[in-house]
Amino acid sequence: SGNYYNQGEIRKKELEQSCFLLGIPASDVTVVDHRDLPDNPAVEWDTQLLAAFVLRHIEANNINMVVTFDAGGVSGHANHISLHTALRYSVLHASLSAPLRWCHVLVLESVNLFRKYMSILDVPVSCLLPGDALFILTEEETEQARRAMRCHRSQLLWFRHIYMLFSRYMVINSLRLL
Repeated sequence: SGNYYNQGEIRKKELEQSCFLLGIPASDVTVVDHRDLPDNPAVEWDTQLLAAFVLRHIEANNINMVVTFDAGGVSGHANHISLHTALRYSVLHASLSAPLRWCHVLVLESVNLFRKYMSILDVPVSCLLPGDALFILTEEETEQARRAMRCHRSQLLWFRHIYMLFSRYMVINSLRLL
């Protein structure tokens, strides 16, 4: 629920506001609040438990594509890495996971710190590197993403303002099929 700093309720509302700006209705937002899946950047979540939650959500909502973090979690956040691990586990055991038979899983590529803060200047590099999908946002889409990020006021520390200005992830995202 995003309760690492005892701000779970605030962060739930911020998430709903952000999703609304991105055109995602509140009825399509699911917040998992489970004692064994704490919001903590240093805690790795249980792979099988998390995989079960994700697979149930995929099946219940007839989801055909999931975008998640890669093994680096983009920022090294243990919870992000756990999501990748759970989905990788699910894909490897796909014969047991009926929902993944028709669902594609894409992972967001983690890049080094230099490339991470090159913003739009990373486009030529990303275009030359192999990948399965490359998304380059328009100026309007980038501004929409910034507005959505600004909804997360409780998390907007000084370095996230720098992130919004210079991070390639606000403009360009390269993904691979898992």
